[in-house]
This record gives sequence, C-alpha cells and structure tokens, in this order.
Amino acid sequence: MHIYKTPHIAPHLGKNSLRHPHSIYMRVPIQLRFQLARRFSNSDFKFLQQSRHYTITSHRTSTSTFNIHINRTPNLKTARFASAARTPPATYNTHNTHSTKNPTLQFRSHLHNILRSRLRHIRVSTPPQLCNLSSTSKMASNLYTDETPEPIRSSKGLHLITQSTPNGQKVQILLEELKAIYGTEWGTSIINIGTNEQKKDWFLRLNPNGRIPVIIDNDKSFSVMETSAELLYLVDREDRDHHFDFTDPLEKSQLLQWLYFWHGSGAPYQGQVNHFFKFAPAPPDQLQYAQTRFRNETLRVFGVIEIHLSGKYTGQPREYLAGNGAGKYSVADIGTWPWIKGWNFSGAITNEDMETFPHLLKWIDRISERPAVKLGTGDNYNAAKRPELYVGEKR
Repeated sequence: MHIYKTPHIAPHLGKNSLRHPHSIYMRVPIQLRFQLARRFSNSDFKFLQQSRHYTITSHRTSTSTFNIHINRTPNLKTARFASAARTPPATYNTHNTHSTKNPTLQFRSHLHNILRSRLRHIRVSTPPQLCNLSSTSKMASNLYTDETPEPIRSSKGLHLITQSTPNGQKVQILLEELKAIYGTEWGTSIINIGTNEQKKDWFLRLNPNGRIPVIIDNDKSFSVMETSAELLYLVDREDRDHHFDFTDPLEKSQLLQWLYFWHGSGAPYQGQVNHFFKFAPAPPDQLQYAQTRFRNETLRVFGVIEIHLSGKYTGQPREYLAGNGAGKYSVADIGTWPWIKGWNFSGAITNEDMETFPHLLKWIDRISERPAVKLGTGDNYNAAKRPELYVGEKR
C-alpha cells in the first residue's frame, strides 16, 4: 500500500481528480481489499468489488470532516470516511483532525496509525513517479560530470560500480538473487581499486567515502553507498515478496541486528587482519601487536556467530542468521558470508581455529551452494573475463 502527499495530480487519478494542494493519495492493492474490509467497519469504507487498485484521496471539506474518494477508472466512486477523529489503539498517539493549522497532515498521520495497528505488515512508502521532479533533476545534475566514464554516465535504471571484493560480492550476490526471482535488470561497471579510481572526483560525487560498491538508481537519480544500506535499498526497491527480508517487525529487527553487527564489528576486524598479515609495509616485529589484536577480535566475532547458529542459549540450532526457528536466508546472511568464507585469505586463521566453529562452517557451505551466490562471486564480475565492463585506469 502506498500513502503519499503531493500538490500534483497523481498520474493514475485522471483530470477530474481532486486538485486540493493538501490531498492525500492512497493506493490499495486488491489483495488487501478483503483484509481492510474485515478490519474496518462498513461505516468507514465501502469497497469496490471489481477494481485492481483503489486510489483513495482525502481532502479537507470543513474544519473537521474528510472525504475519502475511491477512484476506479473510468468510473469515480465515492465513500465517506466518517471516523477521522476516532481514537486509535492505545499504543499509538491520538490526533485530532481540527486541532492544528494543518489538519490534513494530522489526518494522514492518523490514517497511518490505524492502518499499521490493523495491518502490521503493510509497508508505507512514496512511489517514485510522484517525486518532486525539480529536486530530482537537481540531484541528477550532481551525479555525473564529463569525467564520469561514459558507460556509467549513459546508464539507465540500476547500475552497479564494483570490484569483486567481499564488499562488492555482497551486492553482486543480492542482484543475482533478485534476478533469479524477479528478473531484475542492472548494468555493471568494474573498476580497479588498486589504481585509486575510487578516489577520483567523478567517483566521490557518487560516494564521498571513496569505497566500492556503489549502486546508482537512475530512475530516481540517486546513488547509494555502504553495502548494508545498498542491500536494504535493493530489497525495498525490488523484493516485493520479501524473499530476502521480513514483514514481521521482530524478525526484521533481528535481520538488522546481524547485518549491522557484521558491518560494524566483523568486516572491520577481518579487513584489518587481511591488511596487517598480508599487505602492511612494515617489519614483522612492528606489526605483532596489531596482528594479534585483530586476529583475536576476528576469532571473537566468529565465535559470536557460532553461538547464535548453534542455539547454545536457545536450544534451537539455526541455518541462517535471522528469522524465527531455524531462520531464513536473508540480506543478513548475504551481508556477512562474503567476508567469512574468505577466512583463510590472510593465512592468519588456521584450519584448527575454524574447527572450533562447526556451525559456522556448515553455514558457509550451505550458502556457497546457492546458484545466485556462485554467479555473484564468479566470472560475471571478473574484469579479466569481462573486459567490456572495465572502466577507468587498469594499472
């Protein structure tokens, strides 16, 4: 369901729609019709039986009354929403529709509360077609310059700038998973971070942090940095059936906990292990403290995940990081697996170390077998095999 406020006429409403500058528009998918009908009294809404979507607009007709207009092209049907001032459940704030200078905003907030209290799985968002075009045009003008490589500058829809590092593989895997289910399409450009291409001005416009990967949504003239944010952005944009996230708020919270745990604790430690054991340009005797510190911390966070997967304190072993019972494969796993599966990259962590994490090893193997995971870590993102995707300096 979408609820949004706009001073413009929504494209699906037609010329005879309300033009009030504080109108509220709500699209109700057909699959929610009977749920809404059951949970609202008949005096609140009257539902059309044949339409695939209801477009409900609300506007101020007096200081205390709102009308709900249900639009079904080509016929316009109207029903009155008689309970604008009704008291929502105690867990939500009560709003009086005529106690403020802008009662429409109060009504909108009130309607959100009622819907969420009765249909907790509904996601409320703003459809892209009703974005403020002037602001998006201004944003678009800041995304690209003449320095931006042409394949990126001329890209359409989703575009990924990546290199197949653990961080790059997170987004690569999710895109491949989404493609397998929904047919999601995107473009890919590969850069060589060894040449510091990601530190050039054209890249810093997209990600001031100068890190890969970056997702560009050309449909909204919007760029997304930081892998956890990118994973969440993609599931919100593409995963309408919630294959890789959750509708239950507690399961969703669990997903975020483990996604952020690895983003903030696991990846930084393991990245430093890789650096100090494999790349640091210093004599070994000057590196010993850093090596010991980051190796121990990496093993500690591995142990945290091992405890969680083993069900040590719950009595319920798990297959995946988030979700009830044994869990469900989600972006929490996608955001964690590419790093942990490379535990032996630096040589600092041994087979003997990993034998103390049997559930973690099974989790690594379980995810490794997914077809989309193999695609997301394979030759599709190998610049040597796909030279046409390469942009910027090669060496």
